[in-house]
Amino acid sequence: MDYRKYKYDQVKKQKEARKKAKTVNVQEIRLSPSIQKHDLEIKARNAIRILGKDDKVKVSIRFRGREMAHKDLGRKVLEDFFDLVKDVSQIASKPKFEGRSIQMLLEPKSE
Repeated sequence: MDYRKYKYDQVKKQKEARKKAKTVNVQEIRLSPSIQKHDLEIKARNAIRILGKDDKVKVSIRFRGREMAHKDLGRKVLEDFFDLVKDVSQIASKPKFEGRSIQMLLEPKSE
């Protein structure tokens, strides 16, 4: 077998593998610690639509000013949000504080 044929077959296999590879997009949904119930339900509906397309959803809550004193409210909002979407999603990364925000990553539920 000559080397050129070997290299050609390798390149062909790599192209074939790239065609079959699945790309996953991550879309962000921003919430606030003082979000109302109806607004939260609308954001959850949007997240369900995104998760239905097999994309991941990054849910973040940004604290401004004196809201930093009430981080427990932000965590509660994330728990309520997850309760609304838990039938179609699972947590990929648990809620964690990073500076002035809390972030959580959701992915479609695997069957």
